[in-house]
Amino acid sequence: MGLAVILGVTLALCGAGVSPALAANPNAVLVSQSLQPAAHSLQPLNVEPVWSGHPVGFSLLTHGGRQFVAYYDAQRRMKVAARVLDSNVWDIVELPEQLGWDSHNYVTMAVDDEGFIHLSGNMHVKPLVYFRTTRPLDIHSFERAPMVGEKEDRVTYPAFFRGPENALVFTYRDGQSGQGDQIYNVYDQAAKSWRRLIDTPLTSGQGKMNAYFHGPIKGPDGLFHLCWVWRDNPGCESNHDPCYARSADLVHWQTAAGNPLDLPITLENADVVDPVPAGGGIINGNVKLGFDSKNRPIVSYHKFDAAGKTQIYNARFENGAWKSVQASEWNYRWAFSGGGCIVFEIQIGGVAPHAPGLLKQTGTHSQYGPFELLLDEETLKPLSMSSPKTAPKEPAPGNAVPRMETRRASDLGAATEPGITYSLEWETLPPNRDRPREGDPPPPSMLRVVKHPKTDYDSVNTKERRPNWPRAE
Repeated sequence: MGLAVILGVTLALCGAGVSPALAANPNAVLVSQSLQPAAHSLQPLNVEPVWSGHPVGFSLLTHGGRQFVAYYDAQRRMKVAARVLDSNVWDIVELPEQLGWDSHNYVTMAVDDEGFIHLSGNMHVKPLVYFRTTRPLDIHSFERAPMVGEKEDRVTYPAFFRGPENALVFTYRDGQSGQGDQIYNVYDQAAKSWRRLIDTPLTSGQGKMNAYFHGPIKGPDGLFHLCWVWRDNPGCESNHDPCYARSADLVHWQTAAGNPLDLPITLENADVVDPVPAGGGIINGNVKLGFDSKNRPIVSYHKFDAAGKTQIYNARFENGAWKSVQASEWNYRWAFSGGGCIVFEIQIGGVAPHAPGLLKQTGTHSQYGPFELLLDEETLKPLSMSSPKTAPKEPAPGNAVPRMETRRASDLGAATEPGITYSLEWETLPPNRDRPREGDPPPPSMLRVVKHPKTDYDSVNTKERRPNWPRAE
């Protein structure tokens, strides 16, 4: 297979999740360089200057004729801005939350069926932070609110998404890296209160590990699909065993073969896609779900090949077993390790239909730049790998001074104008493993809402309901 080798720039990513991920990682957002360059944008609308000392996820939510943005301002105070879509004037409120240096502490939002806004964020193994408006679509009525009241002292990766019958669902990790369970709550609209969707955690590390997710994603078959990787400790090299599950109702889960799964799902009873060992080159944030034209789920990830080089693999359940096919032939080993938010040298997206008999997968590589991979749909074998139409960024200067990078967040909602989508853009320094930087912070950058034409890439790539940048805590 021939590779089009092009100069690239190392991505500085960190985490959600992200989806829904990017949602546990249930279904919308991303903060980082996107896998594809942004489409040609129309005139951006400034919100206000924001913190740029390290990356952390912001949220954009377009709902009906209104738009909401949740973010941290230049003094790292949590804020929410709102506007009517035909107005360029923002109404801004401050919430009583202060950001530190942790890039995991993104903020996310949802609007329920009656128009009340729900918001959660600024947590990394911290007590639950949750606000809800007391008046529909009124950001001045945000109040701190309780949720269920149990297993809410060590919360990370909050995500809102819509479940069966359009119910509002909230999921998060209870615990810490290497020792955590995944909790699911559902909102009772009539009672305006939350309860457990599942009596037990969906997954449990049994005190020995935790799961990092992509999904649940509502697939083209109407089922909810989920993939994840287990991690034994805060060192990102300890990721192992990508897994898969599906459900019609988010309560009863089964394997790819249709066998029921007892809850909580553990490593012992999980549907393992590929028994990649710890230290085998797989990492949370780069285990992704996609689908082919026959609605079959495909789990994508990278691991070391027999020569110790990092390669992309795509796996699909066929003839009673998971079949994994190597998709790249890179002569490069990404030897990641340690905790905190790290620089991601490789980022991969999920597989999607492209043309009759063809699947497409996009991503970025520190050595080979942005890439577009075409796969034979029947065999999953790679047919070509090439750069996208736009050129990659110029390499950073050969010095130790970090430079500003553009961050983007996709819309958690949807524009009412046909063929149009919105995103957030701003600039920050790269991640610093969640540690304070020495010296003065950089000046704030301007947070912008960008309106641009919707592309095929926007249509086929599922949104993440939490930042979908990879993370290593």
